[in-house]
Amino acid sequence: MTSEARILIAPSVLAADFADLGQQVRDVTDAGADLIHVDVMDGRFVPNISFGEVIVDAIRRSTDLPLNIHLMIHNPDDLLPCFMKAKSDQILVHAEACPHLHRTVTKIKEAGHQVGVAINPGTPISALEEVLPLLDIVLVMTVNPGFGGQSFIPEALDKVKRLYRTIQSQGYAAQIEVDGGIKADWTAQDSVQAGATILVAGSAIFNNHESIPDAMKGMRGCLFS
Repeated sequence: MTSEARILIAPSVLAADFADLGQQVRDVTDAGADLIHVDVMDGRFVPNISFGEVIVDAIRRSTDLPLNIHLMIHNPDDLLPCFMKAKSDQILVHAEACPHLHRTVTKIKEAGHQVGVAINPGTPISALEEVLPLLDIVLVMTVNPGFGGQSFIPEALDKVKRLYRTIQSQGYAAQIEVDGGIKADWTAQDSVQAGATILVAGSAIFNNHESIPDAMKGMRGCLFS
């Protein structure tokens, strides 16, 4: 990875205090977040349920930052209109959840949004081959999706490296995002070294042992240590 690439930090509100969600989003915005990562889970594609359109709209009103909306939902085409609102927002779907992935990606792009496709730890990057030229983001899951607080899967780093080489060799524009178990330690450092430029961080930012500004400072600082 080139040293000139800007690393974006996307705090995941799945780990935030839902009793004070709006203020937590404002706090992390003020602390220098680049994106707000929003995990939408339907209880079908993943075994958990998070939140839907109403909560996403409330998060949207609490920040001017782009929302990095991660749709962990079965057949997301049915619900895309619920989430394709602010033009600055990024819509990410799972390759495993889309029976017609090219159609879904094209629909999001035609609506004027940045589009990303996520792949689970057991999904090869070859699943993206036919849509990779169209993508703004590829999200590599570094845990199995559906629950916060899981440990980073080290083997995912090789996938990030191979994906980065493919993007560079073909001249594609997609950024690589990593999601799952990212902390202010080797997990962030090695992900960036492998080629990631967007880091999703949940409990590393929203936790009970340090303030949001301190957590954000620690995450930024670890990338230059």
